[in-house]
This record gives sequence, C-alpha cells and structure tokens, in this order.
Amino acid sequence: MSVASFLRDSALSNPEKTAVYFNNTEIQYKQLNMEADSLARGLLNLGLGFGQMVGLLLGNSPDFIRSYFAVARAGGVILPINPLFKGEEIKFILNDAQVSILITVKAFLPLIESIRNDVPSLKRTIVSGGETNDQAIDLDILLIEGSYPIDVPVQESDTAACLYTSGTTGKPKGALLSHGNLIFDALASSRRFEVDSEDTHLCVLPLFHSFAQMASMLIPISSGGSIAILPQFQPDVVLNEITKRKITCFCGVPAMFRILLLALSGTKSFDLSSLRLCVCGGAPCPPEIIQTYQEKIGITLLEGNGPTETSPVSYVNPPHLCKPGSVGPPLDGVKVKIINESGQELPAGEVGEICIRGPNVMKGYLNQPEATAEVLKEGWLHTGDLGKVDQDGYVYIVDRKKDMIIVGGFNVYPREVEEFLQKHPMVAEAAVIGIPDEKRGEAPKAFVVLKPGQKIAPRELISYCRKNMANFKYPKQVVIVDSLVKNSTGKVDKNFLRQIK
Repeated sequence: MSVASFLRDSALSNPEKTAVYFNNTEIQYKQLNMEADSLARGLLNLGLGFGQMVGLLLGNSPDFIRSYFAVARAGGVILPINPLFKGEEIKFILNDAQVSILITVKAFLPLIESIRNDVPSLKRTIVSGGETNDQAIDLDILLIEGSYPIDVPVQESDTAACLYTSGTTGKPKGALLSHGNLIFDALASSRRFEVDSEDTHLCVLPLFHSFAQMASMLIPISSGGSIAILPQFQPDVVLNEITKRKITCFCGVPAMFRILLLALSGTKSFDLSSLRLCVCGGAPCPPEIIQTYQEKIGITLLEGNGPTETSPVSYVNPPHLCKPGSVGPPLDGVKVKIINESGQELPAGEVGEICIRGPNVMKGYLNQPEATAEVLKEGWLHTGDLGKVDQDGYVYIVDRKKDMIIVGGFNVYPREVEEFLQKHPMVAEAAVIGIPDEKRGEAPKAFVVLKPGQKIAPRELISYCRKNMANFKYPKQVVIVDSLVKNSTGKVDKNFLRQIK
C-alpha cells in the first residue's frame, strides 16, 4: 500500500468534496486526484525511475500537495526542501540525495541555474508558472496532459520520503521514511485527534516540514477532510481564515500561538467558535500561553511532539485527557522507554533519554550507516531528548538535544553556524548558543574570536551569514571576544557563555 492511496480513497469516497481552499479557489477531491495522476504520468514520461529522488522546492500551495502524491504514485521518493535555504544549502541536499528531478517555482529558477553545473544528478526541472526550455518544463503542461490512474506498485517497506533534518555534525541528514511509516502515523494520529471528513484544517505551517506534512496534509486527506492553505503566517490573515472557513483544526508552533494572542487583544473582532482542535508542537509551549488560551478563549492547546525520524508524531495529548506540561502518551502502537547512560530502563518519574519504538520509526539516514547505528539500536530510536514518563504513560520532555536551538519551530544546530563563521578569513573560532527571543522563542547568538591583527564589525559577520544561510539560522547577535573559555576536555564551555549578558 502506498501513502498516495489516501488521496485516491478520499476522492472515490467523496469526489465532489472540497479538498483544498487556496486564495479564492476551491479544488475538489476528484480534481486533485486527477492532477496527481497527470503529474505522476508526466514524471514517468520524463524518465523517473523507481526509488529516485524528486525534490520539492515549493512554498505552501496546492502544487506541493499535487507533487507530493504524484511522486509517491510514480514510485519516486519525495524530498521536500526548505524554500528559505540558500544556494549552498540546496546544492548540498541535491547532491547528497542524487536528486534527478526538481519541482519548483519560477522565482527559484535563477538560483537553480546558478548551481546546476555542480549538481550532475539533476536532469530536469519542473516549474510552476514557468516556461518550457531545454532544462525546464512548465508544471501546468503536465497537469493538462490527461490522466488515468497511475500507481506504481510499492511495498510498505519501500522509501516514500527523505526528510532532511539538522544533525549534530553540522550537516543535514536525510531521514528515510517508508510508506508504512507515514501510513501508520497518519492513521494513528487521526484516531488520537478524533478527526473525520467533516473537519476543515488550517495549513499555515510550512509544508516542507514534517510536522506540516503530517498534521496539515496527510491527516486531513487520509480522513477526507478539507485543507485551507495559507502561503505564510500573518496573524490577521490566519484569524480571518479561521472565521471565514470555519476552521475546526489548527496545528502550529508556540511562536504562532503567542503572536495570535497579541492579535486577538487588538480592536478587530474574530470568530473562533468553530475551533475544536488546536495542537502545538515543534518546541515546548510556555505554560502561560496554554493557560491564557484556556481562560480567555476557551481553547485547550494540546501539546504533542516527536522527531522527524518518527514520521514525526510520536506522542500527543488526547483532546479530552490533556495534561498540561506533558506532550501526551505515545500513539497507540508506539512504545516509549526512558533509559539511563548505561542503557537501563528507568521507572516512572525518573529522568533519562527518551527512546521510541514503533511502526513510525524511520528506516535510517540516507548514506549515513554510522549515524543510523548511533540512533537505531535493536529497533529503538534513541532521540537524545531527556524526559520522563508518569504513571499514566504521559511523556514529559525536560530538556532537548544538546545545544540545539529552536527558532520558530525550526531546528538550528550551532555547529553548522559555527563552521560557516569559521570559513570567514578573519575568524579564528566561533561558538553559538541560543538566547530567548520574544517572537520566535529562541535566536542564535555567536561569540567570535578573530585571527591576530584582524578587525571586523559584528554587523558585517551577521551580514556574511545572512547572505548564505536561511533566515532562521544566521546569528541575530555577534559578540567579538578575545578567547573562548573551554572545559577540561577542550570543549567550549557554553554554559559560561549563556551567563554573559
């Protein structure tokens, strides 16, 4: 069974139902299903082979959903790419995954052309709103070629998606998720959320991210619901969409819920009475935000979590049995255990590393057997997160992967930023930590040691990073220091840096 069967099944069950709202258009399930078939046929005609990677460099739009299901139907592997990434970041992923076809928008064509000669695997580019030439073909041409059901046979164990997640080595790692992983996670999450075909889901989380793909696309389509897509997060637009479409389900990150509170305190009036399910993930949600939503708006924010490597939902609070401060019990069929440094399982209430086992756990990392072996041991995914489980099986995350910074729900690993800063000809050393940020939860801050005799203003180093890194990654502050304090093993003492104001 393919993850693409979700769309076909919902189209057969309710063909006239609106699958997607976008801007002023409505796309019915039968139309979306036919377009996915047409695009799948086009991919095969362009020479896509079974198991080959297809990059999706797309923002939030119906094209992302069409492309996602088309690639799965054609037997390819879906590889979403963060549209905020810059040229070097995109080039690394395209080469690492040996992407053969890239689906993107016209605005990215100059960037793609600038790196094409450095990506030998890339044979064709499909462009939404573009023109056909020697290197690119207009997506619209493939959508109107005519369709018939396309479903290249796959096993549930076959790879469906490769989702790149930041790694402690500073280079992203491609988590390989099977059709079975995604099917299980979507169905188990749907049962936990208690969603059905009557629900209308708001999709404003970025669809390249695993959280959005599962919570705002696969769960709605597997249950036959409707999706209202917004291209970006703007608080008034979000609140207007909830009011206009009578949104029932909304998933977001803490920064979104925090900003929406500010918008709700203004003079404009919005009707949120249709909302019945709000899920907060991607980062810890401050207790005061959860309390404010409950007391002032009458909405319970359900916290959930799970790394990309688990498709990604692993645990989430049930709508009627929510425990504030917890990310909920594991999904049915998923097991969680807490272990100490010796690998021994700890009893309820004791803090240790969270390990996850279940049908949603990835196959491994692309091209990285050693990294895979480090985290997958005897079927258990070792998350690196510290937490505990109470007597009722609810999971509490008390700390997270060492040094990781969460900026508006996006993971930023300091080493990647540090290594880039150290490429600057004037920089000798760099250390990056996370600092509190009112809007995004956290922001990167860099401490830099210059080479002898060199002088450069912090703003110039910020600009250097900004030109070459995604906006959520580059340091918002840079401090020039004479040296970096190190511990007995020679590692930079980041706890000391966190105490510097």
